[in-house]
Amino acid sequence: MAEQGLDPSHPSCLHLVSAFLAMEPIDALISYARVCGCGSITEGVQQFIWDHCLSKTAGCYGPYLKNFLKKLITEVELNHGVVLGELYELYTQYLTSLKDNILVKGHARICKKISFLFPSGYLGLPSCPQSRALVVLLQCSLNMLEGDTGCSIWPSSLFLSEFVLSFPELFSHKSCFEVGSGVGLVGICLAHLKTSKVILSDGDLATLANMKFNLELNYPSVETDKPGIDEDPNKVKCIHLPWESASESELQGIMPDIVLGADVIYDPVCLPHLVRVLKILLNQIKPHSCKHNDSWQGLIQDREFDGTDQQDAKDNSGRFVTSIRKTIHCGASNVESSEAPVAYIACVIRNIDTFNCFRALVDQAELNITDLSDTLKPLNFLPYMQSYERASIRLLRISHR
Repeated sequence: MAEQGLDPSHPSCLHLVSAFLAMEPIDALISYARVCGCGSITEGVQQFIWDHCLSKTAGCYGPYLKNFLKKLITEVELNHGVVLGELYELYTQYLTSLKDNILVKGHARICKKISFLFPSGYLGLPSCPQSRALVVLLQCSLNMLEGDTGCSIWPSSLFLSEFVLSFPELFSHKSCFEVGSGVGLVGICLAHLKTSKVILSDGDLATLANMKFNLELNYPSVETDKPGIDEDPNKVKCIHLPWESASESELQGIMPDIVLGADVIYDPVCLPHLVRVLKILLNQIKPHSCKHNDSWQGLIQDREFDGTDQQDAKDNSGRFVTSIRKTIHCGASNVESSEAPVAYIACVIRNIDTFNCFRALVDQAELNITDLSDTLKPLNFLPYMQSYERASIRLLRISHR
């Protein structure tokens, strides 16, 4: 793209800023910066980075900014370019302020902004904001592998969030309950839709506190008490729910239409408790007043898209509607059109024995499990996120027999 007058809405610039806010690997930022400058990081690109990234770093993680500045300056110097004085000055400040800083590993917290970027032509999608970007603020762990996994952003939660935003009609006017909610990303995306209720849960109190913080960052109405019969159904709630100690009556009181879970199939010791929770939640009948079959027909017939970029809208919406039709014809939407709840679980199969153990427990619990990975593929709302490998993630639908 042309250097002069860099447009923040241009895909290359948008991807650069979004990757910076999400704290993507530094090499990815440098790569996007080169694209903005048609192969090199020109003074115009540096000025854009200063204006749209570095000058708005309040609350950002200092060592990340220092490393980005170092890499950025080195890249320009190696190509015999001119480095903006502001970049040298800011880098010197970070060198001084962080010189004696010793990071507290394990429980250090950082703040990321995850930007879900809706493709051109998708303004007609109910989940699409007018800006075509849904930005979620998340406080998360710096070290996901050092005892703080519940406060980390895992790939399956990104995938499940994309799934929720891609198929908003699945969740419209539904009561949604998530097991093992972690940082709360999926719940925040659910709250963006026309759900009737969103309840998030986790068995770890520190994770629960961080989740509540994230919910309050993005939405003002959050409750942390146990769910009850007479509570306001229009609020987002987060509750403490250890799988091993959750009582049957407590679980029956939740009465969800849809259960969700991301990266919850990881520990063989926890799997019997997880499957027990799923069985109780899914083995309930809840009366509904809406006609689901009619609503699905309306979804296919009435979906409209923004008039700009007609060809793109046609291609994208065609794939989207086709995937829904496939789901209906293969029976995946039958659960939604009945009165029984359904669960959507996104997972990465890291250990095949653990996954087979989960499948066996699901079968013993008289639950059906269907792999929808090739049927309901979400849109790519995170095109800038090179660290996110969506191809490795499976989407499972679980229902009672």
